[in-house]
Amino acid sequence: MPADRLLWADGSIDPGSHAYWSQSDITVKAKKPLTSLTVQLRVAGSGQVEDTGNWRSLPEGDFDVSVTERDGDLVYRWTLKRGRTVPAGEHVFAGQFNHPAGKRDAGDDSYEVRAGTAEERAVWRGDFA
Repeated sequence: MPADRLLWADGSIDPGSHAYWSQSDITVKAKKPLTSLTVQLRVAGSGQVEDTGNWRSLPEGDFDVSVTERDGDLVYRWTLKRGRTVPAGEHVFAGQFNHPAGKRDAGDDSYEVRAGTAEERAVWRGDFA
């Protein structure tokens, strides 16, 4: 099934980001209530980015959250807990991190959203370029 029948997603850099710290936002628009959702943010960093936090606009208790380092990149993952539902609507997931001084190029950062209902599944991938 085409992903855009179930959801839409976009990645952006938060305007509050500055020379030493950034926040990458993933906006997910669910067109139907979702019974499964995993949002993954990969921040390219060559080992030079450091996690400072994360948040989501949905209830904290509805998600398992992990932040790991893979091949020098930071990987944030939000996974909807079993038995929970994401309502239709627009929701934001954000990863926050320190980086070397200067304007950071997010061109190599990426995200992936995997979502589903009882009948449908979809995957949406994007970047911050």
